[in-house]
Amino acid sequence: MVDRKCVGCGKLKNKDELIKITKENQSGDIIINHSNKIFGRSVYLCYNNSCIEAAFKKNKIAKALRAPVPEDLKGKLINEF
Repeated sequence: MVDRKCVGCGKLKNKDELIKITKENQSGDIIINHSNKIFGRSVYLCYNNSCIEAAFKKNKIAKALRAPVPEDLKGKLINEF
């Protein structure tokens, strides 16, 4: 498997061990990509709150996706994982 980097901590991990957040190509919506079937610009996060907090604190997700991130995304990530 191909390794991906967590935007929160910067560690390389297997793609299956990370949360994938994608900006859809057609609509431009930013979603949590569970299925890996949605194409677009993506970032990855570890399954822990410290990485989620770090990514939002420094606005790393918005920078990587080149788009503003919805306010409710952080809440969804913390509640879901």
